[in-house]
Amino acid sequence: MFIDRVFQLAQIKSNDAFGQLFIEDVRIGVFLVAVKMSNGFYGTASVIHSNEVHQVTKKQRDFGEFTPMHIIGKTVGELFAFPKNTAIVQMLRIATLNAYFHQLLHQNAYAFSNQTDPIDTLDFQQFPKIVMVGAFNSYIHKIATTSSQLQVLELNEDAFLPEHQKFFVPADRYKEVIPQADLVIMTGLTLVNNTFDDLLQSIKPSSKSVLIGPSASIPPELFFEHHISMIGGTMITKPEILFPMVSQGAAGYHLFEYCAEKITIYNPHPMD
Repeated sequence: MFIDRVFQLAQIKSNDAFGQLFIEDVRIGVFLVAVKMSNGFYGTASVIHSNEVHQVTKKQRDFGEFTPMHIIGKTVGELFAFPKNTAIVQMLRIATLNAYFHQLLHQNAYAFSNQTDPIDTLDFQQFPKIVMVGAFNSYIHKIATTSSQLQVLELNEDAFLPEHQKFFVPADRYKEVIPQADLVIMTGLTLVNNTFDDLLQSIKPSSKSVLIGPSASIPPELFFEHHISMIGGTMITKPEILFPMVSQGAAGYHLFEYCAEKITIYNPHPMD
């Protein structure tokens, strides 16, 4: 999977030091997961709302590794080697990669624009057909005012505002819809719910593609190799209040109000 390849690259770049870091603390909130790593850096990921805990028999109940009381102290290497790909494991993997991304930002490894949303930098008139993965209502509103044809792949039609439901396309039609797009906007949640790999393969090489959201903030080299044009990431600016925020039910937009800012990282070698 894509995030396993990101982990392997992080291991190479860090001389295996990344895999030796351990989870010092963790919060799993309503909308976000946050981890504090042993090197002092924090990371986040979007929550997967899964039924895997509730739809089990008594014999299937899991009290093993990477379940409550068995997370703190585990190394990143153990996390990525763990054979069960549960929702919690997947969220923790993204969050630890996000923490490593923040370490690299601190080391000035990437050039980025502060307080910038990549969507605000795009001239939508240049893209006749736009496909969005996930119902970002603020983005939908902005694109709806242009002449571009918009389709939004989503699992739940109720995620749309009533005036935006005309853009709804069932998510399982991605193989039909994405190859037709001139611009593809994807959420980092696709990394968490294991749909990113299939979506990525459906994007035509000539399309412009943008990845956005808290879960998109992981080391971007492999994104750029796969022709992702821009990444709309999240930079934690006040880590000391991240855990209280997540514990109190914060969503991404709450972070931007109190302890984070949007950043845009551009592909240094975009396609012509």
